[in-house]
Amino acid sequence: MYEYISGTVAEAAPTHAVIDTGGLGYYLHISLETFSAVEHAERAKLYVHYIVREDAQLLYGFATKVERELFRLLLSVSGVGGNTARMILSTYSPRELQGIISSGNAVLLKNVKGLGLKTAQKIIVELSGKLLALGEEGAVTAAPADATGYDEALAALTMLGFSKVPAEKALRQLLRESPGATVEEMVRMALKRL
Repeated sequence: MYEYISGTVAEAAPTHAVIDTGGLGYYLHISLETFSAVEHAERAKLYVHYIVREDAQLLYGFATKVERELFRLLLSVSGVGGNTARMILSTYSPRELQGIISSGNAVLLKNVKGLGLKTAQKIIVELSGKLLALGEEGAVTAAPADATGYDEALAALTMLGFSKVPAEKALRQLLRESPGATVEEMVRMALKRL
């Protein structure tokens, strides 16, 4: 129904963005990959996937078509809903996810919060042959994490449902190991450890 929504970024958070276009504010559920592309932008163009359920109508927004196509492929696997697919795309970049599925690494895939080994194996089996046609669009660059980067990364992790104390511990360790990491990289690495 919708291909993309383009407009002014009225609000951006690690889990959602509000795009103002034509006097309407569209609330889009986003991944951390997309958040890194829109968090400091004044204007954005997000590719959309529209889901209608009996209790809700949801818009999911993606910075690239590749990420949206991966989301749609993940939804095609039984047992994977919109939030699980978004969590997978928040934990791994499209390129990393393609590599995990291509190599059949279910153990690495099950590190995503809320994803069990059986579902991870099902994703790999069902999607392994479908990823060949997907390419990779331009990489997204983000600003390096500074003093406020730690706070942004912690806020992102707590918004994703992680407890504050383990998230702080993981982020402190990551700051020691990778002092030049961007906010997005810190959150991604922390998701793999939590």
